[in-house]
Order: sequence, then C-alpha cells, then structure tokens
Amino acid sequence: QVQLVESGGGLVQAGASLRLSCAASGRTFTMFYMGWFRQAPGKEREFVAAISWGGGSTYYADSVKGRFTISRDNARNTRYLQMNSLKPEDTAIYYCAASDSGSYKNYANYDYWGQGSQVTVSS
Repeated sequence: QVQLVESGGGLVQAGASLRLSCAASGRTFTMFYMGWFRQAPGKEREFVAAISWGGGSTYYADSVKGRFTISRDNARNTRYLQMNSLKPEDTAIYYCAASDSGSYKNYANYDYWGQGSQVTVSS
C-alpha cells in the first residue's frame, strides 16, 4: 500500500513559476516510476512527467519539455514538479502517481494517486 499527499498548487500569472510537492509513504520500494498527470475541465487526464524509481531517467510530455522539471528527495521520500514559464494552458488539477509496472506514460498503469492539486495560470 502506498499513500501520496500533494501540496504546492496555487494561482499565478503567465510566465511565473510554481513547485508542486508529493510526499509518499508505505511500500514505495515496489514502485518502478513516480509521475505527474494533469486534468483540465472537459479534458482527459494527460501525462506530464515521470521519473524512474532509481532516479536515473526522466520523461516529459512534449508540451512541458524545457519548462517543467521532475525530481526526487529520497531523504524526505518526496518528489517535486518544478514548473517554469507557466502558460494558461497549463491550468489543470495536477496529480502525482506511483506505478509498479513498466509503463510511465499511460495513467492506467499507475496504481496509486495523490488527491490532486489545483494549478491556475492567468493571462
């Protein structure tokens, strides 16, 4: 069993930065990937970024490459999503997730989810 608790969402203007945090507890040693997904009103949940459990590989959606950075702090068992140069189209509820399978991009392959954190970017 894995529990994920998110924090760090908010309202910012276009071009600003924001950092989301996701604290993990439980049997995280069984996980292969930790990732971030987002869901805007009326749209499907989409992949944002992921990091391998060992931290050796990171993956990003094309829409956020060069702007977002995913990282982990193993001492705190916490992962982060640093979001720079935010755009109005980044507005969504952001979810952190953990997967015990070999896929990092498909949300269906993630087993545990955080409660969601609202990010709103105004123009």
